[in-house]
Amino acid sequence: MATETFFSKPALTPERAAFYGRLGERSTAPLWEVLGKLVSPAPAPDTVPVLWRYDELRPLLMEAGRLLTAEEAERRVLVLENPGLRGRSQATGSLYAGLQLILPGETARCHRHVASALRLILEGRDAFTTVDGERTTMAPGDFILTPSWTWHDHGNPGDEPVVWLDGLDVPIVNLFDTSFAGHTSASSLPRPVEEGASRLRYGANLLPVDYTPSSAASPVFSYPYSRTREALDVMLRTGPLHPCHGAKMRFVNPATGQHSMPTIAAFMQLLPAGFRGEPYRGTDATVYAIVEGRGATVVGVTRYEWGPRDVFVVPSWMPVSHEAGEESVLFSMSDRAAQQALGLWREEAGVRS
Repeated sequence: MATETFFSKPALTPERAAFYGRLGERSTAPLWEVLGKLVSPAPAPDTVPVLWRYDELRPLLMEAGRLLTAEEAERRVLVLENPGLRGRSQATGSLYAGLQLILPGETARCHRHVASALRLILEGRDAFTTVDGERTTMAPGDFILTPSWTWHDHGNPGDEPVVWLDGLDVPIVNLFDTSFAGHTSASSLPRPVEEGASRLRYGANLLPVDYTPSSAASPVFSYPYSRTREALDVMLRTGPLHPCHGAKMRFVNPATGQHSMPTIAAFMQLLPAGFRGEPYRGTDATVYAIVEGRGATVVGVTRYEWGPRDVFVVPSWMPVSHEAGEESVLFSMSDRAAQQALGLWREEAGVRS
């Protein structure tokens, strides 16, 4: 999105050009030549609006399942690469996104990495993720975390393919040059913790009496869609609805009330049938995925019509407004958690392109 230039470059003369050449030979550069790009009066992202239609990508994902085994690929994923960031494996300037497939009978071996990860289940049931020894069974709409440096593996003992949307803060980790990763020789770790234990221990409005958070990430790593949908339904019935967002809630760390992960914020919103949202913009470029329903979203001046499992991107500071042809549920993720922690995040309602 084009923005006005706040700082103007001085006129280029032959003498100045020769001077700049001598500066380059000594690995220096004149600030006044680049100041307008470094310090812009408003966000000027390379990220552009884009929509990926699930029905178009699913055949390609299944073809990948025929061409490569889970062992060969490590993680069989189609990267959702923003057209404005080609070659960088990024959906936005700070987030990676991809569609991951695990076929019946497959397992994805246990590994860990510094990058924080989340997944939204799009299709299929009965597959599982295990995080630091605790397994959770997946269903469509479930929101699942694998916090930084936690051991995790996946498996599908069911009889249907399972697909989920991956989101990772890899670009943030790589910005700081802090990426580490490791894997075990075994395909999975033992499961010393019964399924659902973390949700009962930390997510029932109770905490162990001597509990002290050891991480900024949520100690609850599985947020079932059935509970999320029930909360949204209550919010819709009791109101009031937000004029831009409808009934919107954020996933939180129940031990602190903060975002569920320190770098990535995640949200779920319910739009009633006929909803026409007012324009809104924020500095956090956002990846949306449709959990239920059909409707349309206007991003800047572009209108995208969407349906179940479609994914789209809203760049930083670009106006967005949602419309729901039928009752719809939208998941979204962004780097708002990191921006708020650093005092950078801004938002505006009622703006138009």
